[in-house]
Amino acid sequence: MKLDDALQAHVASPDYVPARIDELAKALRLNSKADRNRLRRLVSHRIHNGTLAKIKKERICLPRDADLVGGTISFRQSGSALIITQAKNGNHSEKYDVRAEDTGTALHGDQVMARKVRNFRGRYRNQRKRRGGASQDDKQFAKVLQVVDRKNSQVIGTLKRSNYTWFVIPDDPRIVQDVLVPDPKTLRLKPKPRVGDKVVVKLYEWKERHLNPEGKIVEVLGKSHTPMAEYKAILAKYHLDPEFPTNVMDEVATLPDRVRKEDIGNRLDCRPLFCVTIDPQDAKDFDDAITFEEQPDGTRRIGVHIADVSAYVKPSTALIREAKKRGNSTYLVGTVIPMLPHKLSNGVCSLVEAKDRLTKSVFLTFDSKNQLLKTEFANTVIHSRKRLTYEQAFALLKEDDLDVIRDLPTPPAHQTGFAGRVLNSLADEELSFLQDLVRKLWDVAGTLRTRRMKRGSLDLDMTEVKIYVDEQGYADRIESVAHDESHQLIEEFMLAANEAVAKAIREADLPGVYRVHDQPDDDKLSELEETMLTHEIRTGDLSNRKHMTALLSNLKDHPQGYTLRIEVLRSLKQACYRNIPDGHYGLCKDDYTHFTSPIRRYSDLVVHQTFDRLLKRKRLPSAPAKLDARYSAERLDGLCEHISITERNSTDAERESVKIKLLEFFERQMDAEEKRPFDAVITDIKNHGMFVELTPSMAFGKVPLSSMKDDLYVLNGDGKTLIGRRKKRKFCVGDRIRVVVTHVDRFRRLMDFRLA
Repeated sequence: MKLDDALQAHVASPDYVPARIDELAKALRLNSKADRNRLRRLVSHRIHNGTLAKIKKERICLPRDADLVGGTISFRQSGSALIITQAKNGNHSEKYDVRAEDTGTALHGDQVMARKVRNFRGRYRNQRKRRGGASQDDKQFAKVLQVVDRKNSQVIGTLKRSNYTWFVIPDDPRIVQDVLVPDPKTLRLKPKPRVGDKVVVKLYEWKERHLNPEGKIVEVLGKSHTPMAEYKAILAKYHLDPEFPTNVMDEVATLPDRVRKEDIGNRLDCRPLFCVTIDPQDAKDFDDAITFEEQPDGTRRIGVHIADVSAYVKPSTALIREAKKRGNSTYLVGTVIPMLPHKLSNGVCSLVEAKDRLTKSVFLTFDSKNQLLKTEFANTVIHSRKRLTYEQAFALLKEDDLDVIRDLPTPPAHQTGFAGRVLNSLADEELSFLQDLVRKLWDVAGTLRTRRMKRGSLDLDMTEVKIYVDEQGYADRIESVAHDESHQLIEEFMLAANEAVAKAIREADLPGVYRVHDQPDDDKLSELEETMLTHEIRTGDLSNRKHMTALLSNLKDHPQGYTLRIEVLRSLKQACYRNIPDGHYGLCKDDYTHFTSPIRRYSDLVVHQTFDRLLKRKRLPSAPAKLDARYSAERLDGLCEHISITERNSTDAERESVKIKLLEFFERQMDAEEKRPFDAVITDIKNHGMFVELTPSMAFGKVPLSSMKDDLYVLNGDGKTLIGRRKKRKFCVGDRIRVVVTHVDRFRRLMDFRLA
């Protein structure tokens, strides 16, 4: 039995009495010093994540046995908070509300230990019940006793001054306290911080709830709300570094910048095949390419070719250690913090047009009815003939007039890693061939997608908000990117390649990294059912996959479909990496891994090493002579946890980058001579105004009642409609309106609009 399981069984037994660590070691028969140290580390880790508690005299127990609860505290802008507990498997389990006055000295994201308290009877209880919300009696409450682990030792914000003090307003509106700092004149910083500067503050220990936290300015990032200062703030907050250590760059300098004859070795030569890449306009690196072959027997072979990063990033090097540490690339608006240095990520590894590149390939052979007949693997070399954007691929699918296709724009140089040849430079024959190729690829991909959805795969595709920046880094334009056939074409072949590799690794019984998505918890699904009922949507039993897919289908045409689909996503568990093939709930696949993006994901790079072991086992000619055998099942367990954490960190950074750029975009709209109206949907109505979601950008804001001056508007009985007393004009939840931005609060991250 694993030590973690043995410890859990011991402390959960009915006759267990809270004991010190040395007593636990004795009870668990841990005699060696190494085993006792393992126990100390395990107990420390579990106290940190709230699954164990330390009570008087250093005794260890389960939190529930002492009426305690441990977990991560998540603040609201109002100052109240939630404590989210963590189950042993790492998934979130229970939630406890914390009143603002009971949060102690906790800050957003801290690990805390709290005591369960009786329910508080709020004065809005009956109102909430009438409107279908959870009453105070339905909630669990807790009071913070101790900060077990401070998430951040630093806070980033804007320097301000009052009559007597200097203070910093944190960027994160969920940190509701200003941080007091010394007079900048006393600091040895160059340049000296000035009022309005974005700064990094190192926090001192905060012990007294009734006093503001204090700290010291350690870095000046620039004038607050300028693109560079905001960019540096995200880097500092999420511990991202665009620069690579010297020893890594020294290794990279020795690598070739092109594919040489000696690099090809015994690889399968796919350069004669017409190979294309299809990526976003602003793609900085190109991981994957596609080929299509019609065989003499009537079958069709799709080649999925993935950049062979492992050909350059070797074991036991500073380069692979740095890639592992980063875990993945982080895509901020307008830029990328790469996992690999530019020479690799945008250079010799990137499958750019008109260059030979080393790849790992999955060949999928289909019959005339698009049934998969055979899967083959090989190390290959390719030569991409054309770089297409999604917009160009979509036009090739839908548009018959070649002149219309030729007029499609090429991405600006500052917005992409590589633009490729412009379409209007292609001869009719090449453009027609390209169009025929894309349509044949979609014929296969479209069938794969239809079958996948029929099997119960969840259609979780959301309209993506793409923010483009100008050459100075300011948010310049916003586009809604629909997940159309051009995206689906690439997605289906990547899914098929990932599934094929995962299945082969499992069947070969090799240690591997899998992409896992667990079944949702029943209580989460029950909460989702209740949420949908408040919007008059009947769901049936969402633990039944058919009812879940039906709900997602219905939400596509719902006025608040985007917001409600987010609620669906929140009810599902987070996908993660695991060294056990536990399957993927969302995709409805038993076998799934990440193989197709090794330039930007370390998980894929590890899978590529396993891929080479597969080739060796199958005794294929393209198998490498030497293999990296570092990754045992035990080592992979720790690695999977690490890369799951780095992935979540990057996701949070990317979301924050989008929020900041949306605010920047709308703030600039306020200064425009002509006020631009935006389409919006009313998502909620209160007695002080309407909350709206802008359909092009998915931004949220409020239309205050005070801005609606044409009449006196009052809330009707059901709380979902505003009615003008004189003109009887109505505004209901779900109505589509046009609005103009009137106020942007960069500190609280809120926007106000008025009716256009």
